[in-house]
Amino acid sequence: MMGPMGARRGLEWLLGLYFLSHIPITLLVDLQAVLPRDLYPVELRNLRQWYTEEFKDALLQNPPVWFKSFLFCELVFQLPFFPIATYAFFKGGCRWIRTPAIIYSVQTMTTLIPILSTVLLEDFSKASCFKGQGPKTFHERLFLVSVYMPYFLIPLILLLFMLQNPYYKSEEKRKKK
Repeated sequence: MMGPMGARRGLEWLLGLYFLSHIPITLLVDLQAVLPRDLYPVELRNLRQWYTEEFKDALLQNPPVWFKSFLFCELVFQLPFFPIATYAFFKGGCRWIRTPAIIYSVQTMTTLIPILSTVLLEDFSKASCFKGQGPKTFHERLFLVSVYMPYFLIPLILLLFMLQNPYYKSEEKRKKK
């Protein structure tokens, strides 16, 4: 049986793995849509092309301006946070991560709402910015939602963890000098 500290450490390790895995995904795949093409070797460009075709991800294949703005935020705000969060959660017990983690989780979940809405509701065959590419069947839409959904659910878990866990909720008593 695992006690509260064991459960907290288990979730911290899960979050550490999440942030660690997010670094190469962001650098090697996501940011190809906003950074110069020449930065990426052909193998990585092919990987992105395979992913967008296999998962029918029109948002990443032909990103509209609003989606590029989310990727720019990922570059400027989230990417620098990923190694910090990785360190904090693998180390464990870093109360100072609470506020940045809350900001990250809210910002990320907020960006996922229009992404998931677009995947589920957009008529990709008629939207000129997607050039007729994207999921066509409900099954294809759910398949693509399954790719994006962890980036909503894990930040939601992170937010609830930071807000509800007694360890992270409690304020450290400041010593009077």
